[in-house]
Amino acid sequence: MRNALAAVITGLMAVSMAGCGEGEGEGDDGFTVGLLLPSSAVPRWERFDKPMIEKRVKALCPDCKVAYANAADDATNQRQQMNSLITRGARAIIVDAVDVKALRSSVQAADRAHIPVVAYDRLAEGPVSGFVSFDGAQVGRLQGKALLKAMGDRAKHRRIVMMNGDPVSPNAAWYRKGARSVLHDKVTIRKEYANLEWRADNAHNNMTAAIRDLGPGRIDGVLAANDAIASGVISALKSAGVSPLLPVTGQDADLDAVQRIVKGEQTMTVYKSFRQEADVAASMAVALGHGRSTHAIATTTVDSPTAQDVPAVLLTPVPVTAGTIERTLVRDEVYSIHEICPPKLRSACDRAGLTGPTTKGTKETKETKEKLVKGGDPGGVPARAGVARHLQAVRRRPGAPGCGTATAGR
Repeated sequence: MRNALAAVITGLMAVSMAGCGEGEGEGDDGFTVGLLLPSSAVPRWERFDKPMIEKRVKALCPDCKVAYANAADDATNQRQQMNSLITRGARAIIVDAVDVKALRSSVQAADRAHIPVVAYDRLAEGPVSGFVSFDGAQVGRLQGKALLKAMGDRAKHRRIVMMNGDPVSPNAAWYRKGARSVLHDKVTIRKEYANLEWRADNAHNNMTAAIRDLGPGRIDGVLAANDAIASGVISALKSAGVSPLLPVTGQDADLDAVQRIVKGEQTMTVYKSFRQEADVAASMAVALGHGRSTHAIATTTVDSPTAQDVPAVLLTPVPVTAGTIERTLVRDEVYSIHEICPPKLRSACDRAGLTGPTTKGTKETKETKEKLVKGGDPGGVPARAGVARHLQAVRRRPGAPGCGTATAGR
């Protein structure tokens, strides 16, 4: 383990210097990093991923710029955006594919133009140069375990509905496989649905159909693949007069989902540190833009239907319930208690133990926030987070190598 951590530290220190203008033969040249995200319907992309990737690229490469576009769940639109970046001469592209198969030809076109592609969150098909995501099977396992716990000791006799993600996303199948590995022989899956584009309205319609076909008294829990789907499920349960509400899982730690958890409407969500994912993606893109590979950053390899041994980093997802919001999302400054607990939720927040500052004036200063290392599982911080803290400490020592206060691979 020490040897492995030393290798990762060495690689990340090399990446952290990519933007200093002090590397061999690099000079002070900047370049364009393309950033293509899939959806404006899911809050995380615009609120977290985009600004975090932009900030990290700038820290690693001050003269670089990020050319951003959102596909709004349109695969054709994303192909056009990718082709535009190729034409404009981007030196590296980070892309979360709306449709991994539909984007394959554009990834191949980028490869022909010698533009490396980093697959972000979903493993795009074609010759990608790097991949960063979270362990999707573990996401599903966390959801399945939480659902079983919420249904109690008699879970084996319970009947559930599985509300999966968009079938064009490889992650949807990844989550489903992980969840079923936990639920197998422990519950009866009465209905199972794919929810196009992960949309809440599609989930609402599918859950309404399940309630109509099965009867509200014959459903004991819902495995919802993400928070948008959970939102549609819960609205359908309310519309059908189901009370008390059934256990419902989620994923992404959307603010409205966190508030539903506080109110007792949603059982849990899965938090995936956006900052960790964004930092790794930016590090890969900057390294590739400077002509280096991602092998110094990657901790494993993955295969897609069209490529083998893609250098990858698979980060650790964290389950969040009402009792762990403060030591996960609040501690990592994803949200403040002020954001989670508006006046109408004050009593519910008190019951959940969210009793910290609730006014904007008591929030930490921007300068303080900049010094904090984000992310990590409070029950067992991933190795990369520990490495990041080591790097941060080394870089702050007098005479330590580096360029200012930027840290790599947090």
